[in-house]
Amino acid sequence: MARVSEIRFVGYAVPDLDAERRFYAETWGLTEVPSDDGMAYFAAQGTDEKYVVRLRQDSLQRIDLICWAAETRTHVDALFEQVQAHGGKIIAPPHELEGLGGGYGFRFFDPNGFPLQISAEVERGTARELTRGEAIPVKISHVVMHSPDHKALVDWYAKALGFRISDWLGDFMCFMRCNAWHHRLAFLPGPPAFNHVAYDVLTIDDMMKGVARLKKHDVDIKWGPGRHTAGNNTFSYFTTPNDNVVEYTSELEQVDDEHHEHTVHVPSPEKMDQWGTGVGGPQTMPKPVADAGLWQVPVA
Repeated sequence: MARVSEIRFVGYAVPDLDAERRFYAETWGLTEVPSDDGMAYFAAQGTDEKYVVRLRQDSLQRIDLICWAAETRTHVDALFEQVQAHGGKIIAPPHELEGLGGGYGFRFFDPNGFPLQISAEVERGTARELTRGEAIPVKISHVVMHSPDHKALVDWYAKALGFRISDWLGDFMCFMRCNAWHHRLAFLPGPPAFNHVAYDVLTIDDMMKGVARLKKHDVDIKWGPGRHTAGNNTFSYFTTPNDNVVEYTSELEQVDDEHHEHTVHVPSPEKMDQWGTGVGGPQTMPKPVADAGLWQVPVA
């Protein structure tokens, strides 16, 4: 079975591009990448992905595109066949990609209607080794989405894209991996909606210093600081000026990708947050609403 290998970027359409742009560059700790197509691109300095966030001005807020990596164009072609075989609605078959970073890939809708892209052979950016205390994102850690039939979607992502189950929280949250990191993707019940994007920071100290920086920029923490049980990662959640949820996380565990057996954790406040000392909770996060970009072909 072919598998995606990593997450590349998330593309957003937002009503207030200027505010979102300032947030990622001045507050969150990403670096803007020059472009001439009217969109804003941001890189994380700890990875050589060309960019991890793409922003576009639009009167309607939505997720434009979620992009996953494949190791080679042969893997891209194999994944294309798998997606087709499992009923994925194709937007564009494998081809040489235009736009920033180029590469070879294809686009399709997942069963929720989210537009996805899988690509290989993209132009690489510049990475550097971050040092403790810089408190800026290393890379995207994971994305979380809601689905009306989240168990069916878990099965589809396993069969079509090669994800493996790492853990369940009861029967309502599934954590999935595409490499040795405990999860790159998770699903919750609810309307077809995006929940959040998490960014790895170097250490727990970096997360706490990042929390302090956001506080100085008048961005209140929604939930945290805390430590989850599934993945054993620390967390702090915030919202951007356009109300997209973002997370700083650290110390996500790595597992034996071939032999790891998942655990079903019994839900409890202590499983959600081992420390129990932070502010807020899941109830303080924005309520999921069906995304406005479902089944809409990305404009770029």
